[in-house]
Amino acid sequence: MELINKGKTKDVYELENGNYLLVFKDDVTGTNGVFDPGANTVGLTMEGAGQAGLRLTKFFFETFKKWQIPTHYVSANLEENTMEVLKAKPFGSGLECICRFKAVGSFLKRYGKYCEEGQNLDALVEITIKDDEAGDPLITEDALVMLGITTSEEYSELVRLTREISEGIAKILREEEMELYDIKLEFGKDAEGKIMLIDEISGGNMRVYRGDEKIMPLDLPGLLIG
Repeated sequence: MELINKGKTKDVYELENGNYLLVFKDDVTGTNGVFDPGANTVGLTMEGAGQAGLRLTKFFFETFKKWQIPTHYVSANLEENTMEVLKAKPFGSGLECICRFKAVGSFLKRYGKYCEEGQNLDALVEITIKDDEAGDPLITEDALVMLGITTSEEYSELVRLTREISEGIAKILREEEMELYDIKLEFGKDAEGKIMLIDEISGGNMRVYRGDEKIMPLDLPGLLIG
């Protein structure tokens, strides 16, 4: 296998069949040792985080397959903490699509003058550019189109898929008496240019609460899938 990218929470290798192999690590994003799914730096290492992330990712991607949502998922090996995926072409150097159901985190920091902490948001979608040095800045539809990162049609599809997937995940969590506050998704394009969900869907890129209790990433798989 050839190492393609050494990431913050996953390493990426190219397989002989042309697909990629994602190796999940125990590092999670955050700042000053505090977990934060919206952070762009590794904040801490949590033993078992890679296994937990892969278990949830496998569960959700196999659920999305039933829902006929296009993803890059091929298969997962829980014993080796690996997932085989299709190659995907990113939008520019990568975009992150955040769906917000509650005003918390960076949203509250930016707009706290206009909202209260925990205020309901109606599946609000924000898109950021993956750029650690620039702090993963927000970007508008006009800027995405003008800079040639997406077309208007692709932007609309990204927003639609983000809401559909996020609302589906929120519904699954509600069935277990948990509430999704926000979630970060990534998308790419397959060989034919069709948009598909990529990366992972784990406790490390979402905020989940049960009542006033914040659910930690390591605890979420056990609470959701046993």
